[in-house]
Amino acid sequence: MTVPSRPVQRMDRERRFNLRATALFFALLAIILCVLAFVVRTAAEIIESRPAWAASVIAVGIGAAYLCRSRWRRFSAARYARHAAEALEEVAEQATAERATAERDPAEQAPAEAVLDGEETTVALAPADDYTELDPDGFEHAIADLCARDACREVEVVGGACDLGADVIAVTSDGLRVVIQCKRYGDDNKVGSQDLQRFGGTCFTVHDADIAALVTTSDFTAPALEYAEQCGIVCVNGEELHAWLDGTGPSPWEVGAAVEA
Repeated sequence: MTVPSRPVQRMDRERRFNLRATALFFALLAIILCVLAFVVRTAAEIIESRPAWAASVIAVGIGAAYLCRSRWRRFSAARYARHAAEALEEVAEQATAERATAERDPAEQAPAEAVLDGEETTVALAPADDYTELDPDGFEHAIADLCARDACREVEVVGGACDLGADVIAVTSDGLRVVIQCKRYGDDNKVGSQDLQRFGGTCFTVHDADIAALVTTSDFTAPALEYAEQCGIVCVNGEELHAWLDGTGPSPWEVGAAVEA
């Protein structure tokens, strides 16, 4: 079975944890804290000995801060918290990403094979029954190919370290931003509520999803489906994925739009 394919942007996943850079960061942080402690102590002594002069300096500082407040807003606490979360998640997922790369079968690295037919490019998609044979990276690209097939644009595979729950991001023909997390599980391994909770914590607030979906080759537990319904996350199991591939069932964004309506 061949279907029209659109280009899928693929991001480099070869990010590695740098122990030297981390150690240097904490060393610089310790130096900065020492300098801040010295400055605070000196400022306290100055305020105690010259209160009038210190009050003038504080007033000038407050005025300068007020004038520069628009620039300071860009350096919000949320931005630094997000960077910290990305760094922690990169460390946590490094081992998993490296193992998946080492175990990858060269024959499975490309989940879809491009075929040139005149000026039209088509791609042979793997049947849903074969998705469990793909590695996680291959499964993510197979889902991205489905999105591109169904007229999505700006399709990106962003899974890997620091993905913050998103594996595939696309924009539908109606302009909806779709964020998909892919779980290539076996039949005896269902997606639990913890998987949904981790995804639900970032899909809307961090990735600004209009439609958030979790696609798996297996199925979902009852608590997971209950949490997804409460949060408005579309759940696509193996059977529904097969229907999406064959064109006999709706895409995740069609399901999400129907629920919102």
